[in-house]
Amino acid sequence: MSKFSVKIFLLTILCLASTFAALTIGPASISTQELISCLTGVCQNKVTEMVVWQVRLPRVLVGLVTGIGLACAGTILQNITRNPLADPYLFGIVSGAALGATIANITVANQLTIALPLAAFVGALTSVTLVVIIAKALKSMEQLLLTGIAVSFMFSSISQFLLYLGDPFATNRVIFWLMGSLARVEMSNFYVISTILIIALVIIVALHRQIDALLLGDESAASLGVNVDKLRLLMLALCAALTATIVAYCGGIGFVGLMVPHIVRQVIGVTTLPLIIGSALIGGSFLLWVDVIARSALESAEIPLGIITSAFGSLFFLLIMYRTRNN
Repeated sequence: MSKFSVKIFLLTILCLASTFAALTIGPASISTQELISCLTGVCQNKVTEMVVWQVRLPRVLVGLVTGIGLACAGTILQNITRNPLADPYLFGIVSGAALGATIANITVANQLTIALPLAAFVGALTSVTLVVIIAKALKSMEQLLLTGIAVSFMFSSISQFLLYLGDPFATNRVIFWLMGSLARVEMSNFYVISTILIIALVIIVALHRQIDALLLGDESAASLGVNVDKLRLLMLALCAALTATIVAYCGGIGFVGLMVPHIVRQVIGVTTLPLIIGSALIGGSFLLWVDVIARSALESAEIPLGIITSAFGSLFFLLIMYRTRNN
């Protein structure tokens, strides 16, 4: 058994154990025996059955695919741009989703169940489309990250202006959503996110050798027969669709797509296929435990996921800066 296989096996065990543990931990503590009984359809306690099937299971499954999706999107963006700071949220996706959600709150406040995720999704894709158009106009696809940051600031300023003029209750609702939460997710959300995730992963795996070629530089990749611009646009579109779907249902959860690929590179390597597998397993496990902290740390309230991931992200950056300085 190779070292890579052993590492993937251990990460798989970690991910499965994290999923099982996340189902038992929370404000309503559920024992392992009770959980197994409910999952096999012989739950004795109706309240426990309701908590497992209607609350805990949808939340854990959505958290798992959300962590996988954000980590994989960050991995691909960093590889296609050859920029270790690339992250789904730095391409204006969250700011675009925020603008869409803000507009939905102002215009169709009575139908937010449908309008909020749809408006957030449309806003996120609009933002990314604008980033690509500007980058192509500048004839510099390598500056996607800087273009994304500029568009992000522009969309954020519009959102803040609308929130400033809007109803205070609607403003609070949007702000809480932007911080990221799994409190209101449903099984239907899991089906939608996992479908987009599977499609994205199938395409990424099919093209992983061409993505690896981009790590050598655009000229080297082109000499190997890779259509660099089309490949980069396709991967960007996949990452945008995946992240926009996640943002639409879960809000803004930053730094996952930035931190996880860095960690996986130290453990597994830099080529796309192993990196995607490792990022998926670690990303899913990481967000599950973040959600456990979010719903268990305080007795009377739930901490937004974005606050916790941002705290981890800041410490992670300080660690990277310290290691860089000493090297």
